[in-house]
Amino acid sequence: MSTRNTDVAYGEATLPTGIRSRFVANGNGITMHMLEAGFAGAARPCVLLLHGFPELAYSWRKVMLPLVAAGFHVVAPDLRGYGRTDGAGVAFDDDLRPFGLLNRVRDALGLVFALGHRTVAAVVGHDYGSPVAAWCALIRPDVFRAAVLMSAPFAGPPALPFDTATGAAPRVGAAAGPGIHDALAALRPPRKHYQWHYATRGANEEMWRAPQGVHAFLRAYYHMKSADWPQNTPFPLAAWSAEELAQLPRYYVMDLDKGMAETVASAMPDAAAVAACGWLPDEELGVYSAEYARTGFQGGLQSYRVGTDPAYAAELALWSGRAIDVPACFVAGANDWGVHQRPGQLAAMRATACTQLRGVHLIEGAGHWVQQEQPERVSELIAAFVNAA
Repeated sequence: MSTRNTDVAYGEATLPTGIRSRFVANGNGITMHMLEAGFAGAARPCVLLLHGFPELAYSWRKVMLPLVAAGFHVVAPDLRGYGRTDGAGVAFDDDLRPFGLLNRVRDALGLVFALGHRTVAAVVGHDYGSPVAAWCALIRPDVFRAAVLMSAPFAGPPALPFDTATGAAPRVGAAAGPGIHDALAALRPPRKHYQWHYATRGANEEMWRAPQGVHAFLRAYYHMKSADWPQNTPFPLAAWSAEELAQLPRYYVMDLDKGMAETVASAMPDAAAVAACGWLPDEELGVYSAEYARTGFQGGLQSYRVGTDPAYAAELALWSGRAIDVPACFVAGANDWGVHQRPGQLAAMRATACTQLRGVHLIEGAGHWVQQEQPERVSELIAAFVNAA
């Protein structure tokens, strides 16, 4: 794209006219940077797009205008801790509580209220944005009237122990699969789960200060989790066990002695493959790398620390037994291991976690970055689902 869009805070040369930036105080203690489209003319129903890691509001650039054409006001914020939104300068020892899922819901609710919307036609979440969207719909179905969950299935709230008065009750929020980390470390070669690695003190530095630089790190990371990497041929796992998890690619279950930057370096595409990558040209990748080079990754990594801390799971158990009762659907790439990385979650989503699950769509030709790899199909599915919800 040769023209520049000076109405945006980043990505000027890659975001078309019709998308703009705004900075909005969300009533929950922070100012959020957001991209939006469909803001002109008569009031339109809102679609809220929530990104994952290591992403930005920018991840939705290819679906925003198609959703405007379907009749919506489309809002995509940088989540707390990312990009131009407050919290990106967080340090490892800072308070984790603002990054908990319940506060993420407050962030989303405050933002849409600040924009003058009492309801949201659909909240759409990808990767880590998927559980945020799920909890928005579960806790405030009066506001978030439908949910599209992408790449990360939602299995429902943590369960409170039931009918345990005559025996010992397990602790709420205890890690699933007792001893799983010791069992992974005992494999040959020894392994570790990436979510627990991301919760460690050194994870930010090893990516932010990667020997290959942030841009090359992100190129390899995005490539290795996309449909372009031929080893992405996912299948369901039988159990949450070391032997089953060892079948996941190294970007999910890593070698014990390696960080993520070193792990994905082995999959760095050559110059010809980079030049041929139509879904993420180097100019577009440069938007991500410039932002993460400036902020580091800790703001996003805080969510992994929350997700691996049993205390936060215990907090969510207040909703034990509840389901998402608004219309919902699931969208992911057919080559995305994220669909299966937690054995049983997709089945639970179908059986109990969503009472109005309207579809499960696995899109051919896409890996984990489905809305970037196959934006036309994703846009069609979201628009059709929301208009029918």
